[in-house]
Amino acid sequence: MKYSKYIFWFAISIFIWTFYACDQNKQAESTLSEGIIEYKTTVVDKNNPLAGFAPGKATVFFKNNSLHVDMNVMGVLKTSFISNSINNTLIQTVDFFDIKQACIQNENELGIENNDYQINFEETKETKIIAGYTCKKVNATMVNHPESTFSVYYTNELGKDSINFLSPYKAIKGMLMEYRLKKLGLELCFTATEVKKNTIGSDIFEIPSKYKVVTRSEMNKLFEDFQK
Repeated sequence: MKYSKYIFWFAISIFIWTFYACDQNKQAESTLSEGIIEYKTTVVDKNNPLAGFAPGKATVFFKNNSLHVDMNVMGVLKTSFISNSINNTLIQTVDFFDIKQACIQNENELGIENNDYQINFEETKETKIIAGYTCKKVNATMVNHPESTFSVYYTNELGKDSINFLSPYKAIKGMLMEYRLKKLGLELCFTATEVKKNTIGSDIFEIPSKYKVVTRSEMNKLFEDFQK
């Protein structure tokens, strides 16, 4: 009887460990770590002087905790945002006829910039399906403009939990599927429409050799010139 008792508890321990391991493997298999997400984009403030330059969609390439966002305006102006988790930088590139520029910001610079777009988040129990994925709802309130509120949806089924480490959404541990973001004075709303499983090469998170690296002030001036 004494040994039977030990055998019983040993068997229970093995069962629990096996169940836990299988559950962990199931979660790992259900999370897509690299691929492409298509987003529909809309301008939050249609009276913004840059509203005419707002793209109608965005294509996001993701791999683990790195992102590459491509946006195109009338096939002429192309801008990309590259969040690189290896060196903790955000790169913006602009391709406009013979102008090919890139601006690199480090984590400290982005922290200062994100202070102008601080958001308070309130988790809810609500969910909805976006682009085939179950997404959790978060109520968002702008810190500097408490009257401005909106809904944010994210999923744990795509990317890694630190995917937003360089953005104002750092507190959200999951892929953003519906959200707002403001860059260079233009605020856009992003809503995912399609997710594609693809192998993403690491070079997509680097600056192409043909681009000239410029300062943030030079990049800002370029967009100011677009408004004239």
